[in-house]
Amino acid sequence: MTRGGLDHAIPGGVTDAADARPATMTAPAEGSDVFTRTLRVAEDDLDEQAHVNNVVYVRWVQDTATAHWIALTTPEDRAQVGWVATRHEIDYLAPAVLGDEVLVRTRVGHAKGLIFERHTDVRRVGDDRLLARSRTLWCPVDPSTGRPRRVPPHLRALFSIGGAPAAGTPEGSRGDASTD
Repeated sequence: MTRGGLDHAIPGGVTDAADARPATMTAPAEGSDVFTRTLRVAEDDLDEQAHVNNVVYVRWVQDTATAHWIALTTPEDRAQVGWVATRHEIDYLAPAVLGDEVLVRTRVGHAKGLIFERHTDVRRVGDDRLLARSRTLWCPVDPSTGRPRRVPPHLRALFSIGGAPAAGTPEGSRGDASTD
């Protein structure tokens, strides 16, 4: 999970997600699958229409997924497994503007083979309006080779939910990414 590119493996899952902008992160409660970060929209997040650029939402999705990974794993786990985003689907529902405080919430979805699903919502804190929602598919990789790899059972349990597997390919059904 990387900030700089969608298709690059990160050795050990490490990222530069520690952005210069202050962010608060909340690890999920015991048994919970939700991880949140609160961010404030900065001037460099804006596009020429004075609202948050679409690419910034992708960065928030990736950085929050990475922060979740780091919060729940050990350095040993991160040395053995990195992640590559294979697909991002984002619905932009309302604009965020300079100074808005946004809550970025991510939760894991189903895993099928080497494809792990994750859902993320971005909400404005002031009015709880859903600004964007995304579904991202991730593939675990060996950080030293960049090749896909299976994850140990304890990581599969942390980063996927049980039940019938969701579609892990573009031709599958999308499902609802909202956490409402």
